[in-house]
Formats: sequence, C-alpha cells, structure tokens
Amino acid sequence: MCEPRYDILFEPVKIGPVTAKNRFYQVPHCNGGGYRDPSAAAEMRRIKSEGGWGVIFTEQTEMHHTSEITPFIELRLWDDADIPALAWMAKAMHQHGALAGIQLAYSGINGPNLYTKEVPRGPSALPIRTFTNDPVQARAMDKQDIRDLRRWHRNAFKRAKLAGFDLVCLYGAHGFGIIQHFLSTATNQRSDEYGGSLENRSRLMRELIEEGRDAIGDTCGLTLRLSLDEMIGELGFANSEVRDMIEMHADLPDLWDLAHGAWEDCSGPSRFKEEAAQESLVSGIKKLTSKPVVGVGRFTSPDVMVKMIRSGTLDFIGCARPSIADPFLPKKVEEGRIEDIRECIGCNICITGDMTMSISRCTQNPTFMEEWRKGWHPERMQAKGDSDSVLIVGAGPAGLEAARALGLRGYQVAIAEAGTELGGRVARECPCLASPPGGRVRESHIGGMKFALRVTPARWPEMA
Repeated sequence: MCEPRYDILFEPVKIGPVTAKNRFYQVPHCNGGGYRDPSAAAEMRRIKSEGGWGVIFTEQTEMHHTSEITPFIELRLWDDADIPALAWMAKAMHQHGALAGIQLAYSGINGPNLYTKEVPRGPSALPIRTFTNDPVQARAMDKQDIRDLRRWHRNAFKRAKLAGFDLVCLYGAHGFGIIQHFLSTATNQRSDEYGGSLENRSRLMRELIEEGRDAIGDTCGLTLRLSLDEMIGELGFANSEVRDMIEMHADLPDLWDLAHGAWEDCSGPSRFKEEAAQESLVSGIKKLTSKPVVGVGRFTSPDVMVKMIRSGTLDFIGCARPSIADPFLPKKVEEGRIEDIRECIGCNICITGDMTMSISRCTQNPTFMEEWRKGWHPERMQAKGDSDSVLIVGAGPAGLEAARALGLRGYQVAIAEAGTELGGRVARECPCLASPPGGRVRESHIGGMKFALRVTPARWPEMA
C-alpha cells in the first residue's frame, strides 16, 4: 500500500477543462521512433499508461512541412493523413486512464528543411541553428508569414483534437520552438509590433494560445513549454525575463511547463547534475500564476517529489528520462514498492538514439522501445525457450543481471568468472561490494536466487 506521506502525489489536478488522475507527468521526450516507427512509440507509451502515469505526452510533433528537422526523426502532423497514426497513439495512452498530450513544434531557425527543401522562416534573417551546423539561412517572416503560421497552428490544433488528445502543448523550449525565437532578443531583431519590448516579443505567443483555445474549444487543455533560461549570454531569454513574461501572462495557458536551457542544460548526466537540479530556476514561479506548473530534474525519489509539491515549487512532477528507466515508477510508489524503482542514472544513452536517428535504448530498462517489436515488458519476463541451461561469461553487472533475469525465466544458469570477485569493475571501484578473499565464492544470491560458483583467476570456473 502507498505510504501516507506519498498520498499527495496521487491527488487529481485540473489542467484547464481536463483532470489528471495524479501528479506524475511524463513530459514530451524523443525516442527515435517518430513517423518511421509510430507503432513502437505508441506501445512504449501504452506501457507508461499501464505504469500509472497521470499525463503522457508525445515527442515534439512537426505541425507543418515548412519546418522540419531532417535527418532527425520525430512525429509529424502535417496534414489529415497523419491523424490515424496519432489517434492510435492517443488511444494507447488512454488505455489505463492517463491524459494524452501532443506537443506541437514549429522549429523555425532550428529547422533546416533538408527533406522538404522549403526556405526556413524565423523572426529575423539568421543562419539555421542545428546540431550539425548545416549551411542554411532562415528568412525573416513578414506579416503574411505570421498570418500563415497562425493559420497552420489553428489547423494543427483541430487535427490534434480529432486524433483524441486531451492536451496540446506548444513547444517554446530548448531552442526548438518559434515561440522562444520570438521571445529571445538573440533571435528576434524586429522593429515592428512583434519585436523590441517583452510585450511585443510575446505577441505571437498570445495569438497562438488564444486562437488555439478557440480552435479546440473547452474539451482540451492547452499547455506551454518554455526554457527557464536560454543560457546563451546577455542577449538570451534569461530566467529573470522568463519570470516577467509569466507574470505578465499569468493565466494565459492552462499549464506552464518549464525546462532548463537547451538539451545539454536540461538533461545533464548524473555526475554533473543532482536530482532536482532545476529547483532554484523554477522556485517562486508558482506564485506568479494561478495555473499549475510542471518542472523536471531527473526525479527518481518520491521523497524529493513530495518536497517539490509541499514546498509550493511544482504542481506536477515532470519526468522524461525517469519514465524511460522505469515506466512503472508511479505504480511502484502507489503500491509501496519504493525499493523496486528502477532508477534513472542520467547516462543519457536514451538521447543517443534520437541523435543517431535510430531507436532509443536505456541502460536501466532494456525493454524501452522494444515493447512492440519484440513484445518485451518491463515488469514481466518472457517464458524461456527450448534450451534449459545458459552459460554467462563474466560476473560483472551485465553478467549478474543476465543471470538474475534468466533464472527468473526458468533457465539453469552457470556464470564463468576468471577473477576472484563478483561485480566486475563496480566491485573494483566500490570495495564494499567485493567478494570475500580466498579466490572461492561458494554461494551468491542474485535477485532472491542462490547461485553456487567456483571462481579462480587462473582457469575457467566450474559449477560447484
């Protein structure tokens, strides 16, 4: 049963016209699937619904062909033909009671349009900002371009509603959204009513949200994702100006979704960023608005999550990487199985999948993005095959985890280790995990199972 101190995490919270069943909020995250592997992405998110998440979002979804980020593979909502695949995804998210959210992205000066060959559009004429420094120039948007952009957004909102989504998020964070490009003086050098003062630079954001709400009516919530600090120097959209903008438009969206800087700022490895590393940047923002606030910070400890809620810092616990490492994190907290949470270590191998245009993976959860193709489930082992026994060479972390998993599946497992200790490199770096001296390990317990081993440094071990 859920420990009483965690009850606050399971309170329902309203987001505009819809209500999330709890405070666990899977923020948008890429996965290497996108338009190429929509079935894999849909099943991955269905598993998260089964795991108890209250809100589940897609990755960034390109909402018009004039702004796309080839070679990277994301979802697309370019026209009505894209609705069926996204409707299937929304249905999967709904299966166990989660709210289904879609993140709409117009990438502006981050979209080189290598596939469509369209000339990129931005607030001002600037070189395209991409990870690969593509030699492409964006042209400054004129008034007709802005009117077109607003119309394209209205159409995308209507398609998202037709696909069955409960929440629509406008992407203005990580440098990937046209809203951020207009807000930042680093990318907005206009002198008309869309440039100059913060009120003017916020104009497009207001128009898109107000017109979006008219397009989707009173059945869908509308959220806005912003960077807490652009982290690019004096011209960037700094945390102080973010706060001024939120106070100026306190109740404009139904929820404020806040994340730090670019990806490398927001998703730092655990060796450089502690859990809740963005607390100082988001603290106090909730006092500026009556609408709920979600923030991220590689949240894996339910005690830290409770602290963020009770301190008035956040209304929702936003997770991307922790939801990948353990899709059943909410359910484990609810069932009092804290010790079973598969903790995200911030290694960021999940990000490499998207960066290499391949299916993402996870060092902590090998089933991630293989739920559909291979039928893997993070909490249920498949039955064993025709073989009865398995030999594992090496008793490091991978070998011991393989032994545990194979033992649960019903195999007889033999582990061959040439050294005198179990644990491999981890044992060398953490002496407390080392085996007793003497060159012999008679019994080892792995995941509740007992393995009898003979380990010698000079020759292959034998099963005792």
